[in-house]
Amino acid sequence: MTPRLSELTAMALPRYRGRVPHGTARLEVDLVAGQSAVTSAWAVSPLKLLTPRSRGLNVWACLSSFGGGMVAGDQNTLTIRVGAGARAFVSTQSSTKIYRSRSSQPCTFKLDAMVAPGAVLALVPDAVQCFAGSIYEQRQEFHLEQDASLVLVDWVCSGRPARGERWAFTKFKSRTDIFVNSERVLLESLLLDPCENDVSTMMGRHNCFALVLVLGAHLNTYADETLASVAAEPVARRASLVVSASSIRHGALLRIAGERMEDVGAEIPRRLGFLKLVLMDDPWCRKW
Repeated sequence: MTPRLSELTAMALPRYRGRVPHGTARLEVDLVAGQSAVTSAWAVSPLKLLTPRSRGLNVWACLSSFGGGMVAGDQNTLTIRVGAGARAFVSTQSSTKIYRSRSSQPCTFKLDAMVAPGAVLALVPDAVQCFAGSIYEQRQEFHLEQDASLVLVDWVCSGRPARGERWAFTKFKSRTDIFVNSERVLLESLLLDPCENDVSTMMGRHNCFALVLVLGAHLNTYADETLASVAAEPVARRASLVVSASSIRHGALLRIAGERMEDVGAEIPRRLGFLKLVLMDDPWCRKW
């Protein structure tokens, strides 16, 4: 049996005794006196956790790292808990660079997120950018309780095509599990391994791929509108940007493929324009 949120919180949010592992970060947001507020936020190098808006209608937090990325052997872990009725927007300062691994050691990132009843979590990071010769493994797990909502963006680009590095990494592996009321509603797994397939040929002309998820009771209307808008748009032959959408339980799932990362980066806020209403602010207006 899948554990309930309260049990997961106890497991995923340990009270560390002694030395906390490098690359560990935690963010907790709760409803305090009618407003969302950061009740716990800390990170251990090389991770950094910034909270430019720690209290208000919603909380804004930003994940970063020294050096702007990950080097071989980095093992980063982020835990997010959004309490009942609270709202949080979590992003990154820029793309996450995955640097070359000369020792064949992977960079790993693990995310555990718990969203309580009536809460909203928008996790909208910049793209993962894997340089030539890099190895990256990612595992994300989300647990939503009754009436909780989630907006998730997860995207990866080909690397540095201007330098001739196009899908030239050694390995990319990602898995995302999403549970609603302890029941899995999405399992998304991606493995790009040049040892098994010619990744560059498999990806064709595209240099960036994104997954966008809109899920939960607060966002049902926006999910339906998103599905309808994508269905109504024609698909041009050999379009430089392609968007598909499918209905899933409790929400909508979009996939975006583009020849340029900049085009995908512009399409994501266009599809998530409703976040301005949900957050009562534009999360992209001061991004750059």
